[in-house]
Amino acid sequence: MTKELVIVRPDDWHLHLRDKDFLPTTVNESAKSFARAIIMPNLIPPITKLIDAENYKQRILSALKPNLSFDPLMTLYLTEETDPKEVKEGFVSGQISAVKLYPAGATTNSRSGVQNFEKIKPILEIMAEIGCPLCIHGEVTDSNIDIFDREKAFIDSVLNKIRTDNPTLKIIMEHITTKDAVDYVFSVNKNLAATVTTHHLSINRNDLLAGGIRPHFYCLPVVKRECHRLALVEAVVSGSPKFFLGTDSAPHLDHDKESSCGCAGCFTATNTLEILAHIFEEHKALDKLELFTSINGAKFYGKNINSDKIRIIKKNKPTSFPEKISTPRGEITIFKPNFETKWQVQV
Repeated sequence: MTKELVIVRPDDWHLHLRDKDFLPTTVNESAKSFARAIIMPNLIPPITKLIDAENYKQRILSALKPNLSFDPLMTLYLTEETDPKEVKEGFVSGQISAVKLYPAGATTNSRSGVQNFEKIKPILEIMAEIGCPLCIHGEVTDSNIDIFDREKAFIDSVLNKIRTDNPTLKIIMEHITTKDAVDYVFSVNKNLAATVTTHHLSINRNDLLAGGIRPHFYCLPVVKRECHRLALVEAVVSGSPKFFLGTDSAPHLDHDKESSCGCAGCFTATNTLEILAHIFEEHKALDKLELFTSINGAKFYGKNINSDKIRIIKKNKPTSFPEKISTPRGEITIFKPNFETKWQVQV
């Protein structure tokens, strides 16, 4: 029997589109399902100035097909030299919707990130004053800290101090991966939320490593134990307004993923909603899917809820997705979890 789910058109509160030759593919894959997205600024060079953000936005919109609608919400890449006045101007004018903090060396194209957190205090103070959200890649980069422990270490050694010094600053812990982060977000009364990705809800570190390394499951933050995946699932299916979708969909060419030092990132823009519908149905929480994908994030960011709807249909047989998408520079593998879904977005 066919099931139908009609929800407010979703948003993606953490998205990598890359640039130039990638954009005609990546922009339109996201626009099929999502009304808008927070666009990550970690290009080479990074988006550190308002003029860079505006030019990047125009390139994104120029790549959008005429029959699709998509609103890229731009961000600035936070560095120790970021001008607080430029952040204020950009946020008040609506040119940017948030500022992104990468600890230097934490992930793809993060070399320009923050090393000395004391140097960004004036910027965070201005952001707290004007209500500009801070998006955080929450991992320490100390090589002495095990990669599976870096999220908790960041909470203990960095995030607690940022929040203590700036209690009114709106913070989003992006792509959380652990029960520690879930518990921390639940423990804070206000001004703290978290995004959760499709892939971190779908796979654990056994999926990545057992029986052979699967490069298209490799991401940063790296996937953790099954107990952590289940904690993420329980958080999002609860309907709590503190958790919302940020896919962290990150396109890398196959030859870059399947190399001796493969890139981190999962490309999930194509089939995120179908995978999520399967997970929410599995946990008897389809009525909470709309909150996670379409409501909670907009409310935390202070944006209007989208007015249009999207239909997701459950069919009698597994949905077939393409294995790869093509760009002028090569192919990108679409993320495929170790389960099938019978749900499909009706375009």
